[in-house]
Amino acid sequence: MRRRDNSSGLSEVFVEFQQNGSYMKAIAIDPVSMVEVSIVGASASPRHVLQQAAVRKLEYVLKNKRGAAAPGRGLLA
Repeated sequence: MRRRDNSSGLSEVFVEFQQNGSYMKAIAIDPVSMVEVSIVGASASPRHVLQQAAVRKLEYVLKNKRGAAAPGRGLLA
């Protein structure tokens, strides 16, 4: 999936779907940093809704990961 607006810094995201019974797992991967996140939703949910949620979660994780390296932010356990 290519992003139109580059406000998050992501130019490309890989999204994979895995269906298991009544739920669907959407996995979003940033190919540059190799960070991977996943979300789970009902298999009846439209794929674009799950895809948007997975990409938003990836953006959130990447943003927090960059902020975690800032001094004075505490320790990661």
